[in-house]
Amino acid sequence: MKPALLFLVHRIPYPPNKGDKIRSYHLLKYLAQHFRIHLATFVDDDADWQYTDKVREFCEDALFEPLDPKKARLQSLRGLLHGQALSVPYYANRRLAAWVDARVAEHDIDRVIVYSSAMAQYVERDPARFRRKVIDFVDVDSDKWQQYAAKKRWPMSWIYRREGQRLLAYDQRMARLFDASLFVCSTEADLFRQLAPKSAERIGYYNNGVDTEYFSPDNQHDNPYPKGISPLVFTGAMDYWPNVDAVDWFAHTVLPLIRKRNPNFVFYVVGSNPSDRVQQLNSLDGVVVTGRVEDVRPYIQHALAAVAPMRIARGIQNKVLEAMAMGKPVLVSPQGLEGILADSGSEVLLASTEADYVRDIEALAAGGHPEMGTAARVRVEQDFNWDHTLPPVKDLLDVN
Repeated sequence: MKPALLFLVHRIPYPPNKGDKIRSYHLLKYLAQHFRIHLATFVDDDADWQYTDKVREFCEDALFEPLDPKKARLQSLRGLLHGQALSVPYYANRRLAAWVDARVAEHDIDRVIVYSSAMAQYVERDPARFRRKVIDFVDVDSDKWQQYAAKKRWPMSWIYRREGQRLLAYDQRMARLFDASLFVCSTEADLFRQLAPKSAERIGYYNNGVDTEYFSPDNQHDNPYPKGISPLVFTGAMDYWPNVDAVDWFAHTVLPLIRKRNPNFVFYVVGSNPSDRVQQLNSLDGVVVTGRVEDVRPYIQHALAAVAPMRIARGIQNKVLEAMAMGKPVLVSPQGLEGILADSGSEVLLASTEADYVRDIEALAAGGHPEMGTAARVRVEQDFNWDHTLPPVKDLLDVN
């Protein structure tokens, strides 16, 4: 019989349509081949309740706890009174804690994997129960909060800076508590080793993977764009502030420069839940905000290029990997390329300034870099394969 494993994840790991869910879904799917999964998670989007049966297919049993983001934000303010990172009380839940206690006792579960550090609070209560404890931090989120602080005015700058400081202290403590701490790429792991040197020997990473059969240039899709334009595409969840910041900057700063030279360039923002700030971009010449689409692949396949002008980022950008897998040239900022060891000029186009984007977009429109898409796909196939990245996680959960 397969051993039992407690799997704690902050958001239902399905559907795999955004960065955190892509990683948690594939992790769950893989570990279910080797363990009897007892999963506890939150559902913070009413549209996701339809997927609980799909997730149960991988589990011996599962708890799906509703989470109202508005109420959770109010609850998180308790962290101000108790000196906590606000992220921790945001995910505090008595029913989930009681379910964990009952399942661990009933099934004698001695292994646990935590996905997202705020879920570690359910292990911290009684860590001695577990013989093997692995935590997937994914990104160094404390650093991302510090980046937010630098972009915001007071009082939000103070709140974000405080969150970065408190979350780092919490994550450092959890790294000392767990047997292994994992991140999404070597860059994130290296940064956290510097921030948590006492746990350096237990800090590692496993790369994300890409479904290269699904994201393949060989799959033909109908062209969603009108004739006579040169589309540039950005894909992602459009209520996520780093994505909002990226498209807003590109639409206001870069797009007017390239349209001044050639008005056929049109910037498509493709992704679910566009914020008010994103929807306002529809009023700009040459910008189209689609909202959620059933399939992003046609938009990638028929674009001149994908752009990822991230100015705030941590970890791997799946939007970059998916476009590379589809053999599409990608213009990406240094922040957006973190953790992807792609060669600038042959596999991607690295752009740091407005002039870089203008130059490279015009070069692509003129037929430049014809072999880039093929080289980009090869890079993804070599470095971002779930079959290669996930087995070390199982090894960390094995009890000697």
